[in-house]
Order: sequence, then structure tokens, then C-alpha cells
Amino acid sequence: MNHPKMKYTYVGVDSHKDTHTAVLLDCFFDKVGEIVFENLPSKFEAFLSEADALKVEGTTLLFGLEDISAYGRTLTIFLKNNDQEVKHVNSLLVAKERKAQTVTQKNDAIDATCAARVLLSKLSEMPDAEPEDNYWILRTLVMRRDFVVRNNVSLKNHLHSLLMQHYPNYRDFFQNIDGKASLAFFMRYPSPSTLGGTAVEELAEFLHKPSYGHFGIDKAKEILDSLEDTTIPFQDLRDEAVRSTIRQIQFNMQEIDGLESTMADVLSWFETTLTSMNCMDIVSSAQMLSCIGDIKRFPTPAKLARYAGIAPVEYSSGKKDLNFVNKRGNRELNCHFYLLAVRLIATSNTTNRARNLFFWQYYHRKISEGKTKTQALKCVQRRLVNIIWNMLTHGEEYINPPMLEVTKKAND
Repeated sequence: MNHPKMKYTYVGVDSHKDTHTAVLLDCFFDKVGEIVFENLPSKFEAFLSEADALKVEGTTLLFGLEDISAYGRTLTIFLKNNDQEVKHVNSLLVAKERKAQTVTQKNDAIDATCAARVLLSKLSEMPDAEPEDNYWILRTLVMRRDFVVRNNVSLKNHLHSLLMQHYPNYRDFFQNIDGKASLAFFMRYPSPSTLGGTAVEELAEFLHKPSYGHFGIDKAKEILDSLEDTTIPFQDLRDEAVRSTIRQIQFNMQEIDGLESTMADVLSWFETTLTSMNCMDIVSSAQMLSCIGDIKRFPTPAKLARYAGIAPVEYSSGKKDLNFVNKRGNRELNCHFYLLAVRLIATSNTTNRARNLFFWQYYHRKISEGKTKTQALKCVQRRLVNIIWNMLTHGEEYINPPMLEVTKKAND
């Protein structure tokens, strides 16, 4: 009776933007063949025919890909549509396999070989490749929004460096550089020289609309009274640089609004209850869900915690049994749980009310038990994993505790 692993020829694929490299191994880890082909759907049929010709006689092709959501997504869909068995190979295992080899160089063929070796050695542990379109689309929107937001942060820092030459004290009358009123003001008056001859009433009337009525005569007087002559050579060109930067910031803000609107529509496909929790808006819910994916991948909350790098790593030898912070796992998902935990244990600066009384009390109880703030926050994250897992698995809504005024602890 043959071993189950003997019925396959194992194909590891290293995917890239322009070309893919595939290496075929038999069940004894011997190399059967190597194929390099273009990352074009029109070339995939020829690749499959060549792989079928190279496979060990009497075996079935089994494909293993690290990347099934970016450069390897199109190939994965093609193979599955052609009734091929495709597994998702963990990239960390491939990297570990590559380090274990005696070779010192790194190339596409070596990476593909390592993927095939992992596929063969851990066949029973490899999950099927399931490039689910709904999660992929949500993930694409989240990544696009995050990119535009990061770009806008850089633009605002650049705008700040420009304005500090023109209005050194601009933050005295505009707290937020990206507010509608501040952007409108600097767009029209990028430097004090452009305010020459402007009356208080005229400036007050201009500020009234973008500030939604919050700014008027008092704000106009404050600005005009604080002006200093900061004119420098080529001032007109620096003014245009300010205006150009503002136009790009305003465009990005419109893009962000549009992406968030589309994100809300896509999020409705999943009928998720994540937004029922305070501090979980459309954006944070989409970010969390896009990182987790299908919750069915995680049979228990503990598995989700390990995937997010929240569960501790255990090291035991003899009578020693130690736990260490897990610095692996999905660091982006870990960051989302961390930020959610920070928001939930916070209190309002004005009313001193806890945003979530349950988590506020839980956090401070852990500190009173002798844990550090970092350890207590990690406990909050682990508790959140259980709650998020149940909300996604069973569709349960979160019941928010009442917002009550609390007494801040001495160690806050």
C-alpha cells in the first residue's frame, strides 16, 4: 500500500510581478523540473501543460503558493478553475526552510523549491488556497485608504514646514492645519503679504462659511493683529508651493471620503456586528475584518489570539516553564487590537467618563493585581479577541455599558 504523499508531484511557485518560477518535486524531495513563465493569464495554460508533462507518472499535481492575494492571485484562480488542487503555503515556514538549506544565495528557484519542500513535509497542515473575492476587495479598499492617509500626513508635515516661514504663530489661531477653515484661509492668503489691505469685516465674512459660522470678527482681528512681515525673496513662488500642497491635501481628503463611503457599502456585504461596539466605526471595523478574513479559519478564540500575536509564547524545558511576549503573528491585526484596547480604556478629558466602564475597570483591576500597564493592556487585548471572535462567529451585537464618571487612578 502506497503512502498518501506518493500520489502527488509537488509544485512550489514563487510569484512575482512579471514572472513566476515553479519547481516540481517528487515525494522523495528530488527535483523533477523547473518552469519559468510570464505572469499573464494567456501563459498559464502552457505552464499547466508543461507541468503536467514533467510530473511523475501516475501522480497528480499539487500546487503550493505563498502569495494568493497579490501577484499570485490570478494564477491561483486559474488553477482552481481548472480543477487543480492548490494549497496556501505559510511564508514564515518557507523562510525557515530557506535558512535551513546549505546554500548561501537566494533566487526565485530556491524560493520555489523551499515552498515545494514545505508543501511536501507539512502536507496535512497546509490549508486550501481560498482567494475569497469579498475579503480581497475589502482588503484592497483598506490598503488604498491607509496609503492615502499616510500620504496626507506627509503633505501636512510639508505644509507645516512652509507655513512656519510665513506664519510662525499660525497655530495660535488655527489648531488643526487640515481644518476646512484653515485650508481655505491659507489657500487664499498663503503669506502675510497677500493679506495687505484686507479689512477685518472682509476677512470675517470669508472665514464664516468654511468654519460653519464659528469664526467671525474676533478671529479676523486675532489674525490681523498677530501678523508679522515675513516676506522673503521669491515669495510668489513659495505662495504657489503652499497652494499646490493644499490642493493635493484637499484632493486626498475627497479621496478618503469616497473610499470610506465605498468601504461602508462593501462592509454591509458581511452583515457584521462589529460597529455595534463603541470606538469601532466603519473604518476600524473594515480594518479589523480585512485582517482576520473568514472567521471560520479560527475554530477557537485562542487560535485567533495566536494569529494576532496576542497569546504568549510558551517555552518549557524540564521543570522550567516560561512565557514570553509573542512578537510574531499578524502585526497589523495586533496593532488594531492594541488601538481598540487603548480607546476602550480611555476616559473623556472633559466629562471624565469612561468610554467603556467594563474595560476601564478590568484594566485597572489587572494593575491593582500587580501587572504593569503594558501587561494589563495585553489582558484587555486578549479579552477583546474573545469578544470579537464571538461577534464574528455568532453575529452577536455588543452591548455597551453606560458611560459613567470615574475617578482616575493615581498611576494614570
